[in-house]
Amino acid sequence: MTTTTGHLPALAAAVLQPGFVGTTPPQWVCRWLGDGLGSVVLFARNVVDTEQVAALTATLRAERPDVIVAIDEEAGDVTRLESVHGSSRPGNFALGAVDDPALTEAVARDLGVELATAGVTLNYAPDADVNSNPANPVIGVRSFGADPALVARHTAAWVRGLQAGGVAACAKHFPGHGDTRVDSHHDLPRITADRDRLDACELAPFRAAVAAGVQAVMTGHLLVPALDPHLPATLSQRILGGLLRDELGFSGVVVTDAVEMRAVADRYGFAGATVRALAAGADAICIGGERADEQAARELRDAIVAAVISGELPEERLAEAAKRVGQLAAWTVAARSAGLAGARGAADVGLVAARRAVRVTAGPGTTVALPLTRAAHVVEFEPLRNIAIGAETPWGIGGPLGELLPGTSTVRYAEPDVPADPGAGADARPLVLVVRDLHRHDWMRAAVHRALAVRPDAVVVELGVPELVTGAVHLATHGATRASGRAAAEVLTGAR
Repeated sequence: MTTTTGHLPALAAAVLQPGFVGTTPPQWVCRWLGDGLGSVVLFARNVVDTEQVAALTATLRAERPDVIVAIDEEAGDVTRLESVHGSSRPGNFALGAVDDPALTEAVARDLGVELATAGVTLNYAPDADVNSNPANPVIGVRSFGADPALVARHTAAWVRGLQAGGVAACAKHFPGHGDTRVDSHHDLPRITADRDRLDACELAPFRAAVAAGVQAVMTGHLLVPALDPHLPATLSQRILGGLLRDELGFSGVVVTDAVEMRAVADRYGFAGATVRALAAGADAICIGGERADEQAARELRDAIVAAVISGELPEERLAEAAKRVGQLAAWTVAARSAGLAGARGAADVGLVAARRAVRVTAGPGTTVALPLTRAAHVVEFEPLRNIAIGAETPWGIGGPLGELLPGTSTVRYAEPDVPADPGAGADARPLVLVVRDLHRHDWMRAAVHRALAVRPDAVVVELGVPELVTGAVHLATHGATRASGRAAAEVLTGAR
């Protein structure tokens, strides 16, 4: 009997979700769409504005009408659609602080309609991780919070809202990236919780997402010995098949986190991790921001084909994965039409939500007077950002505060550059110290301590996780988006 393999390249291409460089699709992407490629993923490098993205996706659909166009748009600190200016919506942590699931659903639906208008059909969001470890370097404000029940109800609300807007949601990073001190972009995190703890904490939001009808789940490159002592979740049949499919009852598309991330690529290789993930039960392979050319896509496609021919990857498993991707594609075509036909929410729903998330804490006997009524001096302390957030996205409150208090000055310091007296330029003006995750950075805490010793009347504004509250007046936004910065500036000046 002769076995033909000519159909395998198209099957292999169907399960890839590659990125590319440029604000228009390169020729190789258009060619691949005609040869079986089922999906692409957009990053900040592909985005100028909504109109340009709409033109880009229209070009893709001219090649394949049901192509899945994915993006990593959390509508918080992690934004691709608004990376130039910062997100006009607050992120998960701010929505969790408000704890109004109806508001969360409205924000997500508003985002869904915007994405659908731009031609995006799959969003790698919401982040369903429970940020139970405040020292976590990669999740933080991307999570709805540290309480599993809160995270679960807002994950479900976000899924409902986004999908009502016409875009497939993708809950991540299964089975939960919240209790780590390691960023999986750089190394393999290890989750040491036992199964009872996992059920009570990490898995609760994913159960809620499945119950809400989430169309996709993204795997985390995480070693969870209580579930599989040997393989990270992305490569584990026990976790993807036994837990996610059989126990949680998920029937949608399982998408990997970017397969070139060092947590898996350093151990199993770029192509090796891809083949292992498909064999374990993944349906779609995300090729993230670091490998964005035809050579990378061809390397993975050829490795998948070779694995099928050698017997390492059963053809039935590859066909099943491609079928699920096709089913998601069909869902997105119908959902996008329905979402665009629906009414969009209030144009300022993001700013409304950001305003509701601001919390002000005043120390006993404080002499700091709010609102500020004259030009201030703003000192912003900038920590290293993780890869997920991206270096291109602006943040801070100096800009919006300067609009409300003309003459306001702003300086920004990173770790090596902080002077002995960080607030020295303030003179007699109000001093505002802006921090992100103050509790995680020794150098930042030392600098703020020095500034407060000289100017105890300074206001501290925390744009990250407010684990450490300090200063006579402390303002927490629960995120560093453009909307959060504006909301903070309004509170400081009494504009609202």
